[in-house]
Amino acid sequence: MAENGVRLNKFKNKGRDANELRRRRVEVNVELRKAKKDDQIFKRRNVSALPEDATSPLQEKCQNSQAARQWTVEEILSGVNSTSLESQLQATQAARKLLSRERHPPIDHIISAGLIPKFVAFLGLADSPQIQFEASWALTNIASGTSDQTAAVVQGGAIPAFIGLVGSSHLHISEQAVWALGNIAGDGSDLRDKVIKQGAIAPLINLLAVPDLSEFTSGYLRNVTWTLSNLCRNKNPSPPMAAIQEMLPTLIRLLHHDDKEVLADTCWAVSYLTDGSNDRIEVVVQTGLVPRLVQLLGSGELSIVTPSLRAIGNIVTGTDEQTQAVLDAGVMAMFPALLRHQKANVQKEAAWTLSNITAGRDTQIQEVINAGLVPHLVEVLRRGDYKTQKEAVWAITNFTSGGTVEQVVYLVQANALEPLLNLLSTKDSKTILVILDAITNIFMLGDKIGETDKLCLMIEECGGLDRIEALQSHENELVYKASLNLIEKYFSGEEEEVQSVAPETTADGYAFQISENQSTFNF
Repeated sequence: MAENGVRLNKFKNKGRDANELRRRRVEVNVELRKAKKDDQIFKRRNVSALPEDATSPLQEKCQNSQAARQWTVEEILSGVNSTSLESQLQATQAARKLLSRERHPPIDHIISAGLIPKFVAFLGLADSPQIQFEASWALTNIASGTSDQTAAVVQGGAIPAFIGLVGSSHLHISEQAVWALGNIAGDGSDLRDKVIKQGAIAPLINLLAVPDLSEFTSGYLRNVTWTLSNLCRNKNPSPPMAAIQEMLPTLIRLLHHDDKEVLADTCWAVSYLTDGSNDRIEVVVQTGLVPRLVQLLGSGELSIVTPSLRAIGNIVTGTDEQTQAVLDAGVMAMFPALLRHQKANVQKEAAWTLSNITAGRDTQIQEVINAGLVPHLVEVLRRGDYKTQKEAVWAITNFTSGGTVEQVVYLVQANALEPLLNLLSTKDSKTILVILDAITNIFMLGDKIGETDKLCLMIEECGGLDRIEALQSHENELVYKASLNLIEKYFSGEEEEVQSVAPETTADGYAFQISENQSTFNF
């Protein structure tokens, strides 16, 4: 339970640094942080659709029955060890077919046969582009496997060999080399950094150093973009800062391309680069790409909306100034649609993003109000998917921590109390504690303006008191103590006292008075 206490304390805006109100993805919900396989594919195998398709742009050798039928690994090994380049080519092509077509490709069998060093050696045969291509393809597919299989390709010396082929005058060989490097880099931080240290970034960027990206086929450009995104991917450690700064100008250019897959993978790259410390977020914000990210967030294309929302959500975990850069780009206008999105995961990430905006300055909370988002948050509390509701609870609690008196009164006017209190029936202790924190914050404000009794009545009338009282028998000690504290502090008076101070009922609800000027707020 110590973890709960630490997290809750970070949200209390009482003499604490504003940065402590922010929640980094790594500190929040584990399910938000997991690298989901459906987010972006980190390794890809080059497979042919039909068993006997000529999947290579080269003329395949099918003159004899051995070439037409499937070779065994032993036959491939014999052909590769032949002194005849023609036999080596046919054997390498046969290996590529095995690795491309089978439902369960015999990757381990190929590795244990000792074929990887042979294929890597073939990458250097500049006079035989056919064998370079087939070996590249075979190695790409081996590297698309498990971490051990990818590591075997690296141990065979493939990284420098592939970097050497990135600039090949044969585009299909260049593309296959780029793809292979993407598979290796996608394995994790260790191999990603090996690819970077051996000098892959400069040749990759040089590929795109042309006046017009439309001269490339869409497939080629997508491959280069995907590989660059894998070079931005993974943490512990994050990519070297120098590598990020080297890639950013190209990524910004790709962010203005019109191909959906290129845009999606570039947005994923930006989301990886912003998933870190404030100085890393700052490097990205300083490029001026935030307005374009916001524009893409409104594209309506799920494959683009998902990573652009992730990137924006990461940026607002940063400083108030970094959050302001996102707000100034007009992001608030996108949230009504995001909070009602047909995909629950988009709603959840939108609510998470808002929870970090409401952890900011009161002027930033005001932007949430001005954009009309509070009723949307209340609706999420009422009817949203449970994971989204949990994020909306954090958004509301942060709002009550950092908001002004007028802002929190507005929140209560927007009928946030009832759905918030209804969620006290959840089994998740962490969420219950966050809700009780919000209720405590609202009561502290009620104390300031002398309207505590009216708040008590509102909470009682919507069934909230019963829910809080029920928590006094909760198995979690922190929940028990927090609920007991609320009951003792605000609900332990005589029934008659509460009735005698019942607020005046107006057509719109309860009339609340604020401070000496007696401004009336209708709840």
